[in-house]
Amino acid sequence: MNVLIVNTSEKTGGAAIAASRLLEALNDHGVKARMLVRDKQTDRLTVVALPHSLRQKWNFVWERAVLWMHNRFSMKNLWTVSLANTGTDITQTDEFKWADVIHLHWINQGFLSLRDLEKIVRSGKRIVWTLHDQWPYTGICHYTEDCTRYEEGCHHCPLLRSPGARDLSFQVYEQKRSLYHLVNRITFVGCSQWMADLARKSALLQGVQSPTVNGNIPPCRVCHIPNAIDQTIYHPTDRMAARRALNLPADRKLLLFSSLKVTDKRKGIAYLIEACRHLHRHHPEQSAKIGIVVVGKNTEAMQGMFPFPLYPLSYIADEHQMALLYTSVDAFITPSLQDNLPNTIVEAMSVGTPCVGFRTGGIPEMIHHRMDGYVADPCSAQDLAEGILYVLDDDNHEALSRAAAQFAAQTYSPDRVARQYEAVYRNP
Repeated sequence: MNVLIVNTSEKTGGAAIAASRLLEALNDHGVKARMLVRDKQTDRLTVVALPHSLRQKWNFVWERAVLWMHNRFSMKNLWTVSLANTGTDITQTDEFKWADVIHLHWINQGFLSLRDLEKIVRSGKRIVWTLHDQWPYTGICHYTEDCTRYEEGCHHCPLLRSPGARDLSFQVYEQKRSLYHLVNRITFVGCSQWMADLARKSALLQGVQSPTVNGNIPPCRVCHIPNAIDQTIYHPTDRMAARRALNLPADRKLLLFSSLKVTDKRKGIAYLIEACRHLHRHHPEQSAKIGIVVVGKNTEAMQGMFPFPLYPLSYIADEHQMALLYTSVDAFITPSLQDNLPNTIVEAMSVGTPCVGFRTGGIPEMIHHRMDGYVADPCSAQDLAEGILYVLDDDNHEALSRAAAQFAAQTYSPDRVARQYEAVYRNP
């Protein structure tokens, strides 16, 4: 069986990282797999990039331009929605012809259009689509936040400047409805149970489910499989040695916040800032030794925002360096307002670093409250602060660390994830 993984990028972004790890896991498991991308960042032979061309750049620009003009030349929400109105036909590539299974991941920003997806569906090949966000089963948004219109049919989209009964969200939603009902061949996979449950509510994906039989994944439209982690890179090692390697202070309790773009409001750094201010005001002795490590783009914007020493780092692409960074800190803080199955939590827990996050999205499936981390009430900076104190407490930290590493090793094992996906691929 030949599997072609399709993703916009090879390494940039959480979906790309998860797809790349799955590629390695499948090949190690004995499933022949390749990856087709628009943007390639390594020299791996199993990853193939589409030929670079002006058309590729134009596809990217044109989709944004249409949104920009539709929103009356406003930049607001320009990157929170996608139209898939332009892209590249991949069905004529050698890689597509080679494959028995087409495994779609994140295919936006001008990589594949809905027209291109229709050609893939009409090819008759087995199709699996991993849900790294909500876009495949909504109209145009990647995360719905509090909106539930997608459950019956998108319209009056709050992310558009001119929402209406037949706005862009309605038009794209109806295009997807027509696409998904061409044939009953697409299996959607939620990285988290939360994502899978939301997908089942969408009118686009309803009505084709069946119960699990004998513990195997059934031939259904929506199921749940977590992302894999490379356990040769992410595993517990010496914390102080990691700090020395990264030139981080040995005498501080270090908290880590990491995001591709740290100013992304959905990632919630504002709540971490407020939680730190709460600790500084109400728990001065317990928080006296806290230091904050922030990694990602725009870290310079965080200068002066925290009451504790700040150690800003730019975006780190190298996984070995990231594993070292996770190891070096005492806790990873993820105050995300809506997230699927964050790779960052998987990575931190795998090296034995306890995590603190809000009870939102797929996060409560990953962090087990007071067992291997702390799950705070959504949008509560005060409870987030309590969680930070809890995981930093010397009486708790070692047990939390052991439990986090054990859960991650069992749940996100590459072999386990590969076996689950193989079962999906083989179901007709």
